[in-house]
Amino acid sequence: MKGLLGLVLLAAIWGGSFLFMKLAASELGPAVLIEFRVILGAVTLSVVALLLKRNLHFWRYKKHFLILGMFNSAIPFMLFAYAVQTLDASMVSILNSTAPFWGVVIGALWLKVPTHKSVWMGCGFGLAGVVTLVGFDSAVLKEGAWLPILAALCATLSYAGASHYTKRAPQMTSFNHAHGNLWGAAIFVLPFIFFMPIRETPNSTVISAVVGLGIICTGIAYILYFKLVEELGAASALSVTFLIPVFGILWGHLFLDEKIGINTILGSVLVLVGVSLVTGLHEKLFTLKRLKAS
Repeated sequence: MKGLLGLVLLAAIWGGSFLFMKLAASELGPAVLIEFRVILGAVTLSVVALLLKRNLHFWRYKKHFLILGMFNSAIPFMLFAYAVQTLDASMVSILNSTAPFWGVVIGALWLKVPTHKSVWMGCGFGLAGVVTLVGFDSAVLKEGAWLPILAALCATLSYAGASHYTKRAPQMTSFNHAHGNLWGAAIFVLPFIFFMPIRETPNSTVISAVVGLGIICTGIAYILYFKLVEELGAASALSVTFLIPVFGILWGHLFLDEKIGINTILGSVLVLVGVSLVTGLHEKLFTLKRLKAS
């Protein structure tokens, strides 16, 4: 029960990240916003590491952390921050769920990983979901909206690439991967703020959104996620992917007055069914149900 509550809480936090980005991205610009996000998240994890007496050894693994930070945080975070300036936060949160599909494509085409038919079927469902989501949404019909959609999909491609990279990365605790990744991202993003400076003086709403995004949605969320990995295992913890769009849509509707259309619901369902097939979660749930019945 505690694990389930933890998953719901984590999904609510990560779903809220798209709300916070929507509130702050236009005023701060993608680079400044994400620089604050990763630094606040990194500082939060540094405090926890100090309390737990965990050494990061950043300079020993600096190349690894810079690569991981670039693909796992810096690039996708900035692309999402760019996308939410045009798209609804709820739509971007759903597009975020397509990362597992890119993972399959990279694994099959680049790494030659054997892929089951159900996984390709899941990719089909996911693609249909994205088409349903963006093909009938009024926001997409606006001039220039397709580029932000492409940016969001490229962000999830970057996530998938980072996931495959970590399988061949130096061995260390998951906490250190998360901690070093954020410092690496902060270094990578820093030069971009000179080319994409702050556009407007931030008000209290923007400042609050930045603090929430950095400390809660990045630092605290990582701590909670790795706690769930320890308690439930990595596969079960990754099922949070299913719940993030639910909260992304909910927060967008409640706080930004974003409309929930039939295409939003249908597209979300198709994407989540696809994620279930790709990750094999449907088989795990079926097996668990059989074990309980026996």
